[in-house]
Amino acid sequence: MKLFLPGPVSVRSEVLKQFEKPVIGHRTKEASEVQKSITINMQKVFGTKEEILVSTSSGTGLMEGAIRSCTKKRALICSIGSFGDLWQRLGLENGIETDILRAEDGEVTDPNKLEEALKAKEYDFVGITHNETSSGILNNLDELKPVIDKYSDIVWALDTVSSAGGTPIDQDKYGIDIAITSSQKCLSLVPGLSFASFSQKAVEKAKTVENRGHYFDLLLLYKYVKEHNYQYPSTPAISNMVAAEYQLNYIVNEEGLENRYKRHEEMSQYFKKWANENFEIFGNKKYLSPTITCVKNTKNLEFDKVSQEFMNKGFLISNGYGKLAGKTFRVGHMGDTKLENIKEFTKTFEEILKK
Repeated sequence: MKLFLPGPVSVRSEVLKQFEKPVIGHRTKEASEVQKSITINMQKVFGTKEEILVSTSSGTGLMEGAIRSCTKKRALICSIGSFGDLWQRLGLENGIETDILRAEDGEVTDPNKLEEALKAKEYDFVGITHNETSSGILNNLDELKPVIDKYSDIVWALDTVSSAGGTPIDQDKYGIDIAITSSQKCLSLVPGLSFASFSQKAVEKAKTVENRGHYFDLLLLYKYVKEHNYQYPSTPAISNMVAAEYQLNYIVNEEGLENRYKRHEEMSQYFKKWANENFEIFGNKKYLSPTITCVKNTKNLEFDKVSQEFMNKGFLISNGYGKLAGKTFRVGHMGDTKLENIKEFTKTFEEILKK
């Protein structure tokens, strides 16, 4: 089955073969070397010199860990869709006073409204959705940077779950302390791992926060990495990490990040042109994601029937998410997918539309 979902994505056979290797001990020198390699390459993906943490979880786990570990007073979430809304719930469900600055559907975070919110209340943690999977919108960090620069005492966290590895993050350039992503999106790995950078400022903030939990305590993970030579307090998904080491080496050193970003942009432009000719793209055209496209269902297609037609031909696509379900559908063009795969997909879609 060929996956054109917002994640998970198709995984190369060479990566899957890494799971055939014998399981290694997670307390061995070999395991430390695997994690060290992951760190070096994820620093390049995030665009940071900060420490990298790996979690056996989806990105949601590290999003919860970030807000719980680094919020002492009050948190603010800049939401541009359903997954920003989720981040607020993660704060509230952990007993943290968590406000939300929600953009209109299909729009990005307004820097003026963000600054107004920061002046109105005292926050020590701000979470920003970089690329919103539900709406296909990419927040503009260039527009937000002047505000981030003014509030350097805040721990700034960025959800890059569906963007890291598909478009530049440049974390240090924008003053981001924590960047979070998952394995099953643009990195083109199987589900099961998430990665986060963790700045020294975030470390110092976490030291002042009580009741950070245990499994997702980012300070605990950080200290263990530092004190135990790239190892973790709990048993990690070590075979997933071996595959991640292999794939990240391919991404950074074989394909190259710039080539990867260019390929994602080419796929995005091709599919968006096709979508505009046959439907209409959802959201502000200035801020469209390079890794996923949210398409308005202007033909009033019955998604379940269309989805089944795709499955019969060996493809998977995704319905709209949350309140956009039925009104939109979503197509992922990320990971190791190539332009010829997108062309095959649109050709198949045209055949289904004729029916």
